[in-house]
Amino acid sequence: MTSARTGPDRAGCTPSAADKKPSGKAGAAQARPLNARPLTASPLAAERRRRKRRVRGLALAALAGLIGAAVWWFWPWESAGKTDVAPASARVERRDFASSVLATGSVQPQVGAEVRVGARISGKVERLHANIGDAVAKGQVVAELEQADLEALVAQRQAEQELAEAKQASVESLLPKEIEKARLDLDESQATYTLAQKQFDRETQLRQRDANAVGDLDQAEQRYAAAKAGLAVARKSLELAETRYAEESRQAKAELNRAQSALRNAQVQLSYATITAPINGVIASVSTEEGETVAAGMQAPTFVTVIDLDRLQVDAYVDEVDIGKVRLGQRALFTVDAFPAQEFEGRVTAIYPKAVIQENVVNYDVVIDIQTPYRGLLRPEMTTNVTILLESREDVLAVPAKAVRRERGKSVVYVSAGGRFEPREIKVGWRDGPWIEVVSGLQEGQTVTLEDPRQEQE
Repeated sequence: MTSARTGPDRAGCTPSAADKKPSGKAGAAQARPLNARPLTASPLAAERRRRKRRVRGLALAALAGLIGAAVWWFWPWESAGKTDVAPASARVERRDFASSVLATGSVQPQVGAEVRVGARISGKVERLHANIGDAVAKGQVVAELEQADLEALVAQRQAEQELAEAKQASVESLLPKEIEKARLDLDESQATYTLAQKQFDRETQLRQRDANAVGDLDQAEQRYAAAKAGLAVARKSLELAETRYAEESRQAKAELNRAQSALRNAQVQLSYATITAPINGVIASVSTEEGETVAAGMQAPTFVTVIDLDRLQVDAYVDEVDIGKVRLGQRALFTVDAFPAQEFEGRVTAIYPKAVIQENVVNYDVVIDIQTPYRGLLRPEMTTNVTILLESREDVLAVPAKAVRRERGKSVVYVSAGGRFEPREIKVGWRDGPWIEVVSGLQEGQTVTLEDPRQEQE
């Protein structure tokens, strides 16, 4: 075998690059020039490069935005502005006050205009003649309870009254006759006694002259004693008859009165079985149905609620700060959400002395009598926005309410003096919107600050 040699051939010449033919992939790679480009580029690779460039651009833009926002956020804008802005101030001037008090409230029935109608006795509801929204008149039947047992009781009490009347009639008929008979017996006894007394006196005189026998005197004396006793018995019989008549007559009258009272009570109980409307109005609610059995205990069960829609009022809840300005007779205006374009007028008629506390807010109930015709418009529980008109004051010193502060229980404003603001104690009066009256402590033309100088210094 002969091995291949890489040196010069037999002719002594080295092989040229063209004579050396590369084989396979390695040879092809060695044959390509270093700066040569591929003849055809892939579209997928080009699209991938464009996406990478776009993503890098968006990331740089987002980073620049975050840096700008951080610079704006942490830049000391406030400290730079405070040095240039002066505190707001106002002058003390004279104004005309037309003060009013604003409050919210609701439409409510007047006292006695809402009645809960119920039964005073127990029983089954036999008929119910009312429905919600029905108009009822005073005395109109609303419901009826079962009445059979009550009617039987009335009949029994009627019989007892008739028996008492018969007994009284018997007493009035018989006992006066007995009294008359006793009086006649007394007259007879009186006559017998008088005769016996005369005979006894005659026999006594005859005996003194010895003109008769002793036996005649004894008989006369005996008849006299018997007549005297008979007279006493007749008198007692008359007294007894009169006393008996008076006593039995009094008892008969008492029994008759008792029977009449029991009859009236039974009739009243029977009347309780018929429930009527106590006032004119509208049925607002029905609390029972026909066939139900109601039990009357300490509290009467409610059948229906009747409201007189012609007797309504407004209960306005005024804050404790403004209640001292409200007086009886003051004019008030209010509106309801159902008719926002219509204004109703009224007058203050009552101020409740006891406060109404809701969520730690102290209010007082001010009753307003409605003077504008409202039939068919207002209903109970409607929300109202109330304005109570107070007295007007003219040409009074006033400052903005923002300038007044409370310090140590006193009203204080800060007055401009020599480039500084000094505290000044004042006495305030009425408040009209953003303005407040100054009773003492300031003069017209002075300048007060609307901000707290102590906070500005800090």
